[in-house]
Amino acid sequence: MKKLILIISLGFVFGRLSAQTESIFNHYLTNPILINPGAAGFNDEYQLSAHARLQWTGFPDAPKTYMAMYNGPIGKTFGLGIGVLSEDAAQMTRLRLQLNYAFRFTIKKDWKFAFGFFTEWQNMDVDNAISAGTFYDAGDQTLEDFLNGRSQFDAAIGGYGSFRDDTYFGLTFNNLVKNRLAAIQVADNGSFFQYYTFNLGHKFYLDELNLTLEPSMLLRQIRDVPFMMDINLKAGFLDDQLITGLSYRSLGWLGILLGTKFNGFKLYYSYDLSFQRFQTFNTGSHEVSIALALKRKNKEVNKGY
Repeated sequence: MKKLILIISLGFVFGRLSAQTESIFNHYLTNPILINPGAAGFNDEYQLSAHARLQWTGFPDAPKTYMAMYNGPIGKTFGLGIGVLSEDAAQMTRLRLQLNYAFRFTIKKDWKFAFGFFTEWQNMDVDNAISAGTFYDAGDQTLEDFLNGRSQFDAAIGGYGSFRDDTYFGLTFNNLVKNRLAAIQVADNGSFFQYYTFNLGHKFYLDELNLTLEPSMLLRQIRDVPFMMDINLKAGFLDDQLITGLSYRSLGWLGILLGTKFNGFKLYYSYDLSFQRFQTFNTGSHEVSIALALKRKNKEVNKGY
């Protein structure tokens, strides 16, 4: 059983953990900057948020991810996001420092759009105790590199927009640096933009019920992660003071969302489980997000602060 755990865990470490943030957090439904750098400061509010995801709870050495992020507008046209993320899975840890920068503009009266750039520095290392394990191979150069700590950079570009604040859409091209370096190593001149994340959604207002319904979808092809399609439905009650949602992923995954918003305070919790056989070895995944948001005053916009 220990051998099985080691194989599964290391397979996750050297595969899934090399993906971008959007392959880890599911709360992009409430915080789109998690999947698109163009969303930085898009809603004209300053937001400080903290996120935690416990994957496959009940399974030994299951992944745990923690993140703190700030994003907000700068002047009339710019947005900035800064994030720190820590991940642990099996005997590997990863520290990530992120910077999102966006340029926002209005195309027409009802159309808003932003173009964003994302860059990241990350450092991965493996616990030295693994070298004393039964399955350690002293000649494995890849593992030796991780024992000494391995740093790398990555980047993404994205566009994010909305129509009348009801319909929103976004497209991000992920893994630009990793993809290019991998192509050089194998002498491949394939597309520079073969990894992407696309999302589309619309909010319907049922005023007589004081209810909003927000169906959305997400398509994502990210390096080292299988293609995924999410179908989501989010509902807001009492001016979004109570929020609930349901998500289905093409890989056989179902998630529920509960949350609340009140005077700039936001709290969200989600639980998801898989229909795959591996679900019998764990009790599902939990995710929590807490945020404090402050709307920018009109005089700040007019003065360009």
